[in-house]
Amino acid sequence: MAQHISAKKRIRRNESREAINRSRLNRIRTFVRKVELAIAAGDAGAARSAFQAATPELHRAVNKHALHRNTVARKLSRLSARIKALEVTA
Repeated sequence: MAQHISAKKRIRRNESREAINRSRLNRIRTFVRKVELAIAAGDAGAARSAFQAATPELHRAVNKHALHRNTVARKLSRLSARIKALEVTA
């Protein structure tokens, strides 16, 4: 168990940051899920609008250090490619 005041404070801070990051990641998963559902339904317009809504959320996660920037770049790239493929076939 932590004995120093600074160590105890760090433990409290880590717990609060964990809760904030968990909430942020759940929100991001919801946005990405909406894009994937639109892609699965074959609705290119809905997928594009959901993607435009999800993009700033993912970038915000990078700025808040909840996700790594390469992870976000990979997710956005793959979603964008799937949406483009959907628009070409439609």
